[in-house]
Amino acid sequence: MDDDAGTPDPARPARARFDPPRSEPAHAEAAHAEAAHAEAAHAEAAHAEAAHAEPAHPEPTRVGPRQTWAGLPWPVRTAVTWSLCLLVVAAGLWLLGQIAVLLAPLAVALAGTLFLTALLDPVLVRLRRLRVPAAPAALLTVLLLLGVLAGAGVLVWNLTASQFGELSQQLDEGLQRSRDFVTSTLPVSDQQLDKLVEQIRQGVSSGAPDPVAGAQKVAEVAGALLLGLVLLFFLLKDGRSMWHWVLRRLTGPRRDVTAEAGRAGWRTLGAYSRGTMIIAAIDAIGIGLALVVLRVPLALPLALITFLGGFVPIIGATVAGAVAVLVALAANGPTTALLTLAAVIAVQQIEGNLLEPLVMRRQVQLHPAVILVVVTAGTLVAGVAGAFVSVPIAAVLWRVLDTVQRHRSGGTARAAGVDATA
Repeated sequence: MDDDAGTPDPARPARARFDPPRSEPAHAEAAHAEAAHAEAAHAEAAHAEAAHAEPAHPEPTRVGPRQTWAGLPWPVRTAVTWSLCLLVVAAGLWLLGQIAVLLAPLAVALAGTLFLTALLDPVLVRLRRLRVPAAPAALLTVLLLLGVLAGAGVLVWNLTASQFGELSQQLDEGLQRSRDFVTSTLPVSDQQLDKLVEQIRQGVSSGAPDPVAGAQKVAEVAGALLLGLVLLFFLLKDGRSMWHWVLRRLTGPRRDVTAEAGRAGWRTLGAYSRGTMIIAAIDAIGIGLALVVLRVPLALPLALITFLGGFVPIIGATVAGAVAVLVALAANGPTTALLTLAAVIAVQQIEGNLLEPLVMRRQVQLHPAVILVVVTAGTLVAGVAGAFVSVPIAAVLWRVLDTVQRHRSGGTARAAGVDATA
């Protein structure tokens, strides 16, 4: 019975299997799975079909400025960078030049005033040590300068006024001797020489300034001189307090750098002004004595021109010597002119090789080529006055920049030493 009960009876109808009805979420999940399976199969079929098909041409990618710059070789990029920097620097220098041309009278007056202030500062210090108040000491210093200039002018006029009567005859005789020397030595006829002299005379007359423009220039010069005298008085009186006021507005390392650079620039300007005056005086005395010995007329005015030309390095002494040689040639003939030229060259060689290194020492370190460029630029911007003030401005700027650079290098070295010890 038990065995029969355990085995199914084929004659007996099988029991119907009961499956519970599916719920709605389960049905939706099954439909979603079937749809995902169908979509995956479709995507796989499309991928296989695309693999068997011919490849399509890809769309060209757009290349931007950064990609183009990165694709250039490094020498080209370096050249482009330096070219742009040079263009920016040139544009800045051109803009500064235009401003300097527009403000040339003011700039020249200010530069000349600073030059005279550095030159007269020892006089002011001596007066202040004698317990003279600031304002009277500054006024006495300015009056001393005006007295020296006026006295030199009166002395030159009194000593040379009597020579002008004889000078005309001497110049005529000298010019005739020079004319005979040129026509007898060089292949030049009298007619050619007369034609050349006439052309030079016409060129000088055509280049003469217009009276209105000349009057305007004289007014500008007079205004610049008056402004310079007023600024000179106030700089002598209140210059140190002005500088201390500027330093009090600065804080931290900038104050130390500015104070050190200002002191270095002022020392350079003072050394340059006093050294240049000493060298110019020695040049004037040497060339003046040579002119007196050679009996060249107007020796004292020529010595004064040499003194003033000494304030323009290289070019000023050369021009003053050339004027002295021309006067000697016109007045006394070629022999005296050659002796004058020899004396001028000897004095300039002694000045350049002995006096200048001894007097200037290491206060002004500018190469002669730099001096020539600076003097030429100053002359183009502001004429003769620009030639006078261009070199001291360049010397002071060089000293200030050198001081700032050395201060920064020292700060960097100290920082590196602190990092190394830490």
